[in-house]
Amino acid sequence: MKKMFKLSLIMLLAFSVVLAGCGKKNEETGATGSEPAGDAKSSVKVGLVTDVGGVNDKSFNESAWEALDALKKDKGIEAQYLQSKSKEDYVTNLNKYVKGKYDLTWGIGFDLGQDMKTVADQNPDAHLAIIDATVDSPNVRSITFAENEGAFLVGVVAGKMTKTGKVGFVGGSEIPVIKRFEAGFKAGVKAANPNVEVKINYTGAFDKPDQGKAAAATMYNDGVDIIFHASGATGTGVFNEAIARNKAGGSKVWVIGVDKDQSLEFGDDVTLTSMVKGVTTAVDKVTREVIDGQFKGGSEVLGLKENGVGLADTSSKNVPADVLKAVDEFKEKIISGEIKVPEE
Repeated sequence: MKKMFKLSLIMLLAFSVVLAGCGKKNEETGATGSEPAGDAKSSVKVGLVTDVGGVNDKSFNESAWEALDALKKDKGIEAQYLQSKSKEDYVTNLNKYVKGKYDLTWGIGFDLGQDMKTVADQNPDAHLAIIDATVDSPNVRSITFAENEGAFLVGVVAGKMTKTGKVGFVGGSEIPVIKRFEAGFKAGVKAANPNVEVKINYTGAFDKPDQGKAAAATMYNDGVDIIFHASGATGTGVFNEAIARNKAGGSKVWVIGVDKDQSLEFGDDVTLTSMVKGVTTAVDKVTREVIDGQFKGGSEVLGLKENGVGLADTSSKNVPADVLKAVDEFKEKIISGEIKVPEE
């Protein structure tokens, strides 16, 4: 019995030494468990505040969150979002991340501009960034887009492809960024076909699909066969109306998507093309600068020249080659400065 006890004790001590050696090895390499050495994750914390459209708007809020979600997987950052139910939530939501010592706080949408200015000035050591508005504070990075240039190109598509001679534009609120969409779209339509009529309808909201559906129904009833929307989640209603009409038979109607390739959400049968904005790319770029310790305030505008706006890569599914050729020709003229696209 004594011999067996001594043998067991020796084996236990030997096993303990082995465990200690393994633990020391992991500690020295900075790894734990079975994780490979050098797989350190970023300690950066990033918060994102949406406008009232919400993070699932199938538009620019969703595009922004997709960038941060990808960086969570790629760089191991901590990222969270808050959805604003009304404009009164903006300051509170921004301050949650700023007061929580987040390394970067994003605001998505023009409507957050003034409130971000207030929060930034009250917290000069905080780092903030915004999409679709310019905030004049040294600790804010402002990213805007030349939506009018991208909208001009989809206007060319609409002008060349309408069969009824009537196209429509459905906007959310009449704010500068959406007016740029409208102005560019109208200019593109007229450049492609000056005889085409462009009907305009502003719903006044970015989070009301029922209003988008009603606006689309009115336009389609009036003979419009292609609608370009720039209305956030309200645009879901525009798509729903077009889908219902196409299923019911009769004259074919189309929707031109916005901000991201909306054919991926609503399908090729109803999405003629989409005017995409590089929101995902911009959010990724600025956030990586924070991760690398290179954040700086200031503003930049991304247009056709910077590949900040353009047509979706899937456009050739529904847009004929000759129309896409015309789009490319207009694009080069805009980049060269031969064509100056109006902003309003």
